[in-house]
Amino acid sequence: MIDHLTVGVSDLARSHDFYERALAPLGFAETNTSDVLPSEIEFGSADKMDFAISTDYDVGAPVHIAFSADSAEQVRAFHAAALAAGGRENGPPGERPHYGEGYYGAFVLDPDGHNVEAVFHGEG
Repeated sequence: MIDHLTVGVSDLARSHDFYERALAPLGFAETNTSDVLPSEIEFGSADKMDFAISTDYDVGAPVHIAFSADSAEQVRAFHAAALAAGGRENGPPGERPHYGEGYYGAFVLDPDGHNVEAVFHGEG
């Protein structure tokens, strides 16, 4: 349903480092930077939507971003990587049956306070 998503960040270098490290366990990597959009960095994979960070957009109110994981182990690896990259704890890896059967997720706050999640829909 969503082709791509761009989130405003206050410090491109700091947020680049955070997302590069936090998204690596999920198989996302930096996919594009360009002279046309020098204040934007895109992340993704061959088969998943593009996610971008940009200083062209105001940070404003924090947003919630949920990245799809292929396993509970990926969720745990994302959580550990995001915390090591400077993220703040916002919900440790675990089952969240109140969100749905088989819902396994973890939450961190990025450098600008955005709630970033990795979620696996299966068995934890």
